Amino acid sequence: MLPENLTAIVARNETWTGLAATEPYEAGWAREAIVFVRALKAPKGPLPTARIEISADGMHWAAEGSQFALPAAENAVTFQRVAHFGAFLRVAAALPEGAEITVLVSLHLKA
Repeated sequence: MLPENLTAIVARNETWTGLAATEPYEAGWAREAIVFVRALKAPKGPLPTARIEISADGMHWAAEGSQFALPAAENAVTFQRVAHFGAFLRVAAALPEGAEITVLVSLHLKA
């Protein structure tokens, strides 16, 4: 039996400043995920780490515990592997004043 796979774009050409997060994605059917973040333009200012957040309902969020660097240059890519995440996933970050990054964020899910 072949595993079921799905790729979902959850942020496309979004400029993140301040408190930022992707759209929630319902992924309760998947057993694992890889999140990729690509910088579509050169980032500005000091970048924080991004975090994976999980939710039972897609409205109330908790940090899953995984953190990873945001890409530091145009077209650079960073990623984070996630398992045991429940129903909804998203990526969030708190950028300091003056920091900005334009991102493409995709979830790659496998049943």
